[in-house]
Amino acid sequence: MKKYKRNQRIGALMKIFAEKPNYLFSYNYFCGIFNAAKSTISEDVAIVKELVEEMNFGRIETISGASGGVMFISILGSKERNDILEQLCSLFSQKNRILPGGFIYLTDIFNNPRIVSNIAEVISSEFSNKHIDYIVTVETKGIPVAIMTGQKLNVPVAVIRRNNKITEGATVSINYVSGSSNNIQTMSLSKRSLKEDAEILIVDDFMKGGGTCKGMEDMMREFNANVVGTAVVIETIEPEKKLADNYISLLVLNNTSIKEGIIEIRPSPKLLK
Repeated sequence: MKKYKRNQRIGALMKIFAEKPNYLFSYNYFCGIFNAAKSTISEDVAIVKELVEEMNFGRIETISGASGGVMFISILGSKERNDILEQLCSLFSQKNRILPGGFIYLTDIFNNPRIVSNIAEVISSEFSNKHIDYIVTVETKGIPVAIMTGQKLNVPVAVIRRNNKITEGATVSINYVSGSSNNIQTMSLSKRSLKEDAEILIVDDFMKGGGTCKGMEDMMREFNANVVGTAVVIETIEPEKKLADNYISLLVLNNTSIKEGIIEIRPSPKLLK
């Protein structure tokens, strides 16, 4: 079996870690790939760990014991995070996004893998120190962000539906109050989607009154699940008091500015620490 030089192993390790963040690799796995002793792999990981920390790429965690191994946790530095937020503001504030009725066209952004990957990178960095079992979102535009965030945190995604689907099997349904319209709406989730006592991160694309996120929080109680946090891409300034709490947003939209034909949007002060 081929032997690899140290610089080759380091490059391969960086690629493997970057492609599967938050995944626990055993040392035996790397020993098999590189045809190297565990002591050699340990030295390689130590070099990668130092490099990752110096470059502010995140951190490498090593876990001892029979079921232990090594894991890469991707965390954005403050400059990289702020650059992404500013780029998002520039994209979302394009005047041609304003639609009749005071709506903003967002579909192209949330269907762009590169942009959504950056959004997910910010969200996953903010919750990198939390134990999370599932990402939960509601259809539809929040799904790409949730999937990408789940990939970066190495956890599955559960999608709450507006209507029951026969392919979902037995479901739990609840009524909730829309924070923007005060109308009663329904959401449902398959009973097979979550295990009991799971730790949940709620992810959504847009928050106005917070009713949908509050509904998702209520739904999680039906599954005896614990919501460790909520992340939304955009929240509006008004109403100031949201129905949901314990959330972070990436961007804040002045929704009254749309009436004047402009989109006034800025990074959330909660993230610009």
